[in-house]
Amino acid sequence: MNRFFPENLAVLACPGGEVFADQVIAWISKRYRSRFDEMIAEMANRYKMDVSEVTRQVNFINDAISPVSRFFDEKGQYQSPNFKVPTFFTHFPNGEIKAELLESIRGKDLYIIQDVENRYPVNFSNGETKKNLSINDHLLTLFVTVDAARHAGAERITLVLPVYPYSRQHKSKGREGLTGGRVGKILENMGVSRIITLDIHCKEISNAFDHIGLDSLHASYQIIRALSSIPGIMDEDLVVVSPDTGAVDRNKFFASALKKPLALLYKERDYSKVSADAIDNNILDLKLLGDIKGKTVFMADDRLDTGGTLLKAMKFMKDEGAVKVICAVSLPIFVGDAIKHFNNAYREGLFFKIIGTNAVYHKELLQYEWYINVDIAKLFAQIIIQLHQGLPITQFLDSWDIIAKFLFESPST
Repeated sequence: MNRFFPENLAVLACPGGEVFADQVIAWISKRYRSRFDEMIAEMANRYKMDVSEVTRQVNFINDAISPVSRFFDEKGQYQSPNFKVPTFFTHFPNGEIKAELLESIRGKDLYIIQDVENRYPVNFSNGETKKNLSINDHLLTLFVTVDAARHAGAERITLVLPVYPYSRQHKSKGREGLTGGRVGKILENMGVSRIITLDIHCKEISNAFDHIGLDSLHASYQIIRALSSIPGIMDEDLVVVSPDTGAVDRNKFFASALKKPLALLYKERDYSKVSADAIDNNILDLKLLGDIKGKTVFMADDRLDTGGTLLKAMKFMKDEGAVKVICAVSLPIFVGDAIKHFNNAYREGLFFKIIGTNAVYHKELLQYEWYINVDIAKLFAQIIIQLHQGLPITQFLDSWDIIAKFLFESPST
């Protein structure tokens, strides 16, 4: 596997994942360029040659042995591979979707990127048509794309799904389906080898798979960096609060990393009722285990949909005497009028900041002063590079060491 000229690495963006795919590809290109420059500098120094001449000879050798023609006018400069596979998506009047790959991917290690929670208009027919897609439309687009890639001869297909679809339908209380696992089984039967996602709601979903690999990444390092960038926050009397029992492990991790106390918010819900929006939710009562009076509260959760439970929790903590409330979510979905409700809550002083990632595409959300957007495209790019080269990814799945190093070296701690 050539670690400088990844000819067999290809990235295909579904319409919903176009923006995130471009961000990931930019990081991949940057990383390979960095490796190339390091190699050229080392060889130039070792053989006492000019850098441009070494680059020229390396490009000559690579062009000679490469199965894909990559000839450029500037032979003495870095020749960046084109990772993105051009694809033509069609949305027919009856709602059917078709994916057509415009170049060969036979023998490629293909990574298909899809944002199933993208609620903004996406492009079809090279931008001639724009459509707002539901999560089911995005999922079907993914299916037809995987099918096209398999028929086109991709050697291996890996899906990059920052939001794993139907992940909350992972357990059955009655006559219900286990749709979270079923989605993965469908993709497995279509020939997918691996799925890379972010903070999946239930890791046990992978127990439904026979062969497919599932890697759930975490944005804890990126979130802690964003938290520490808030002026003076590390010097304040900070307490980490788990918003419910299901988020205890996540918030225990943050409390241990930040060396702060941990409290727990216990919610009683009416499960016969589905939360319609941020105002109309199914929470009956809240109870706090811990002390937050006069303190700054930090809460972390995996996702924010309607946001009703989080808004209720923030109001409760302010009533209990919290000075500031800061929340972090890996998947800032913000369904329906959630952004409007959170902006109103901010004006009422219910919270100070919301930290989210670019795992879900947003435009309006980025305009608000209360929202901090962190980039996790680099993390996904690193995973893709490691997997493509057959290298371990353990260090990227457990960010404890890099967080500890960051907090130790940070002047604010």
